[in-house]
Amino acid sequence: MTQSASEPRSGDHYSYAHYANERTARTFDDLRFGGPIGSLVASSQAKTLSDFVGRIQHRRILDVGTGTGRAALLFARGGARVTAVDASPQMLEVARARADEQGIRSITFGVGDAHALEFASRSFDVVCCLRVLMHTPRWRAVVAELCRVADQLVIVDYPSATSVALVESVARRAAHAVGVRTEAYRVFTHRTIADALARNGFRVRSVHRQFVLPIALHKAIGSRSFTQRSETVLDRLGLLKPFGSPVSLVAERCAS
Repeated sequence: MTQSASEPRSGDHYSYAHYANERTARTFDDLRFGGPIGSLVASSQAKTLSDFVGRIQHRRILDVGTGTGRAALLFARGGARVTAVDASPQMLEVARARADEQGIRSITFGVGDAHALEFASRSFDVVCCLRVLMHTPRWRAVVAELCRVADQLVIVDYPSATSVALVESVARRAAHAVGVRTEAYRVFTHRTIADALARNGFRVRSVHRQFVLPIALHKAIGSRSFTQRSETVLDRLGLLKPFGSPVSLVAERCAS
């Protein structure tokens, strides 16, 4: 896929500068997974990934945009042969330290760009890529690369365009356009993601939607019981499927 003149070069994009920062790397897990709601998000993500992959032991798994290595460590603990890449050496340093602390030696960490993965086609049974499509400058190129190197399954996530994340996304992108330093992430519809996967030979097999209410609201309240009860009620009212976010999905390679 060629890059249009209006698209920034990868290295110039805000997401590269933001995560190539030691303080961002050190504080990332606490900001996202700290506190009662953060721990709920972490446990939900771990269960979702395990359900998506099924048998983990002995499978070849690539974690693209591994960040602090949370998904890579989960797969390694399950007995997978894991390769984990990220464009940020600072994030990788944290990931390696976490692996060392846990006594995990079965992960190969390396610097890598999701737009141009340095692996042969169909090198991995499973390719996982979390919190990347929402930030990356050329997300369709990333999807193509994930599908190219995956033999069986591709796992991605994204904020939904039918959720309240749309409001924050519009606000952040507007702020970024006038020079404010912020993570100006994008949102997606399910159809947009499913079509991109289909163009690269994959079909969606399973979908998981997390919250109807904004995560920021749940964190502000800070009550795990409130979050679980309120989201259960909203799910029973039929609101989770159309409005839940973030969305995680697993796609499988179509039979040739």
